[in-house]
Amino acid sequence: MTFFFPLRASGFALAALLSALAGAPQVLAQDGQSHGIAMYGTPALPQDFVSLPYANPEAPQGGRFVFAEIGSFDSLNPFILRGSAPWGVNLLTVQSLLGRSYDEPFGLYPVLAESLRTDSSRSFVEFTLREGARFSDGSPVTLDDVIWSFETMGTEGHPRYRNAWTKIASMERVGERTLRFTFTEPDRELPLILGLRPIVQRAQFDVSAGGRSFAESSLTPVIASGPYEVSAVDPGRSVTFRRVADWWAADLPFYRGQMNADEIRYEYYSDLSVAFEAFKAGLISVWREVNAARWADSYDIPAVHDGRIRLVEVPHQRPSGMSGLFINTRRALFADWRVREALLLAFDFERINQVVTGGAEPRIASYFGNSVLGMRPGPAEGRVSELLAPFAEELPPGALEGYALPVSDGRSNRRNRREAMRLLAEAGWEPDAQGILRNAEGQAFTFEILLLQGQAEIQSTAAAFAEDLQALGIRARVALIDSAQYVERTNRYDFDMTYSLRLMTLSPGNEQVLYWGAEGVDSPGSRNFAGVHDPAVEAMINAMLTSTTDEDFTAAVRALDRVLMAGRYAIPFWFSPVSRMAVQSNLHFPDILPMYGDWTGFLPEVWWYQE
Repeated sequence: MTFFFPLRASGFALAALLSALAGAPQVLAQDGQSHGIAMYGTPALPQDFVSLPYANPEAPQGGRFVFAEIGSFDSLNPFILRGSAPWGVNLLTVQSLLGRSYDEPFGLYPVLAESLRTDSSRSFVEFTLREGARFSDGSPVTLDDVIWSFETMGTEGHPRYRNAWTKIASMERVGERTLRFTFTEPDRELPLILGLRPIVQRAQFDVSAGGRSFAESSLTPVIASGPYEVSAVDPGRSVTFRRVADWWAADLPFYRGQMNADEIRYEYYSDLSVAFEAFKAGLISVWREVNAARWADSYDIPAVHDGRIRLVEVPHQRPSGMSGLFINTRRALFADWRVREALLLAFDFERINQVVTGGAEPRIASYFGNSVLGMRPGPAEGRVSELLAPFAEELPPGALEGYALPVSDGRSNRRNRREAMRLLAEAGWEPDAQGILRNAEGQAFTFEILLLQGQAEIQSTAAAFAEDLQALGIRARVALIDSAQYVERTNRYDFDMTYSLRLMTLSPGNEQVLYWGAEGVDSPGSRNFAGVHDPAVEAMINAMLTSTTDEDFTAAVRALDRVLMAGRYAIPFWFSPVSRMAVQSNLHFPDILPMYGDWTGFLPEVWWYQE
């Protein structure tokens, strides 16, 4: 978990997006060779596009960007479950067959591939490898490398790669440079997902020839075909990426105006406040401010007054996602929805929000809030109601009738506490003579909130929540651990409650299986921190993945949102409808904003350095 999140989720021109989707033909791809593919309709860019709409093809190249990360790292292989790797490794050094344009809901264009082909039902996809593609060591990218990458990622890689791999009936060569995937089941997103899979050099992992094992965590850089390679590593403290000399893809239209810096460096800090001081001292190039109160009172500094740092504020309309404390329902303590609702009632959001953010930020109301995909208030209607109807008997209260988070008076929260105690009593928890909540077996209601060190805002929020719980006779202990321990424990779900962030986009897809799929209840390394195991959730995700119209897709996501919120799996925090950045004056970005939000999410891709 890091401070500078690579946000790839929003919709800046939302009305235009909906209008385009409503009028777009629902044939998702043509049978002939294509220069791109879109989830709905056809790709927005013509075959002869010069650059992505939000990139500046005239941007100068050169300079150095330095970013701050909170935590540490102990691996340079981000494709396996073991170890914790900097996210910049995948972003900067690795290419996929297709690349994404963030000026479309979900539109991809060939990068390592020169073209693709599929049918209208997307029962298969073919990728033709581009001639001249090279790895950073100068060796050619071959179809063998592509085949090996797909198979190895799908069988030995991180669990996030395995869901798509299980849906592949066959992978076969159908030409000198063409690879064909045939699918086992309907999933209209699969061709796009496969197009975004990382491709790495096979030879480096050939153990018989002296290479290393793919499944082992290592600080040896992965060889791939992206614009940068790792040039220096100080384990756990910093990693530096240097532009590949004569990078083979520099002149591709997709990359014009992108990846402009000569050098990109990530500095790791154990504490957020220390990293912020480093930024103010000029050691860090840019700071994304997530706290409205700090934005208001912590930037009255000389570097802002004399112009060395400029402050940028950009409104957005991307989905709020879910930022908050996730409740591990694998624990018997949290298996009852009434207990989880009691915890939500005890969390005095209005008071805590005032203390932490000055009350400036709105609360997250749902997983897809702040967007057209978010659930609507009141009872489920229309297509949403139809999708949920088969599960009416098993759905948690509120899924069909409508669910809203508790609201306190921001002072004593007495009404919510009384309701929490009533629900806890129904669930078999009563206070003893000392006021400690116990069940029929005499066990006290105690649990641990597991947090990553260095996140002061989250720690203070968790501490305030633990204080609120004491009034109910519940004892919650906040435990702070380093990033390596955090990754290891969350990978095997060894926690009661933990903070996490689930970013959402306007085109959610198979990542929802990783977030909420039943397989992740027991399989290590999924993002299903809450242990969600609900047939209705599975059905809504499937409906979303097989939708052929925007109306059905939107209804499926809204229905999923309802079931997740009514499941009481997380205690939501707040989100910011505005992105705030403090930027050194020599860093620049284009005037045109992409559909998917603001420039905080496209750093460093389309930024450039210029004095």
